[in-house]
Amino acid sequence: MRASGFIKTILPDDVQGAKHQRFVVQLTNHKTVLVIHNIDISGKIGQLKVGAKISFQGEFIWNNRGGMVHWTHKDPHGKHSDGWIKYQGKIYQ
Repeated sequence: MRASGFIKTILPDDVQGAKHQRFVVQLTNHKTVLVIHNIDISGKIGQLKVGAKISFQGEFIWNNRGGMVHWTHKDPHGKHSDGWIKYQGKIYQ
């Protein structure tokens, strides 16, 4: 999934196992998705702010809350499509 929108909610990082930064994005179609960004592989996105524009590409998984996006980074093993996040002019992979 490739999309853009605005950060609606910033959640605490998930630090169990592989660490993930988590936030909810309201897409341009007004639906929301949870973005789960692996910060062990890609590094943490600095200074996320509610209302800020963000673009991303990753794997979408539907759930009863709308869905989630993960794999927003390069696959270190080269077996999965690479994703990315663009925020404030910087690309995180």
